[in-house]
Amino acid sequence: MADVVRGIRAFGMAGAVARAVYVGLARTRRDERFTRKSYAGRTVDLYSGPAVALGALAGSATLPTRAAGLVAVGAGALCGAYDDVRGDHRRGFRDHLGALASGEVTSGAVKLIGIGGAGLVAGALLKERAVDRVLAAVVVAGTAHLVNLVDLRPGRATGLVLAVGAPGLLRGPEAAVPMGAAAAVLADDLGERTMIGDSGAHALGAALGVAIAGGNGRTGLAVHAAALLAVAAWAQSRLPR
Repeated sequence: MADVVRGIRAFGMAGAVARAVYVGLARTRRDERFTRKSYAGRTVDLYSGPAVALGALAGSATLPTRAAGLVAVGAGALCGAYDDVRGDHRRGFRDHLGALASGEVTSGAVKLIGIGGAGLVAGALLKERAVDRVLAAVVVAGTAHLVNLVDLRPGRATGLVLAVGAPGLLRGPEAAVPMGAAAAVLADDLGERTMIGDSGAHALGAALGVAIAGGNGRTGLAVHAAALLAVAAWAQSRLPR
């Protein structure tokens, strides 16, 4: 019963903060740096990105696992925001790691190091044994990457968070955090008025990763980690060389 109450509270807090921030920014801000062209050529804002990030932070703060959630979501949001502002044409681990080996720190390298490091911290906060901590780190960082990976069309990333998060509610209240934040902007995302960008996608994905990592034992962690690594490898193989 306590988890149900916590889940409702976390969902409500995340959703209320995300909605309030988005509406406030959309009404008062007119900054060209926070607009993008959608796949259909429409001009949309990026305000739902910081909105869902702040919503996820607020929701995470209501739960016993707040430390892991705040670290993972905060790093995902900040590294994603850096990529939204400073990102370039390079895509995939190969390009960014190659640039890093040559002494150039790209926005992709910032995300890889920052979100990966935050995943390790979150894993250490969620689990006791070293193996479980490493697997949890892969799940947190890998889920952040997955949500960003599917954010190619309206509603895909937010819809994925809701679909994957819903079964996770049976394991604990943590999944309510990204679900509440995603639900708050889903209609605007589907209506092509906004996009969550890298900031929002990584924040939601990190929050979802914390929920998955916290709700699974070693076997579940290993299965999720393997699946996420396989998806990442498949996506990398699809990029032009």
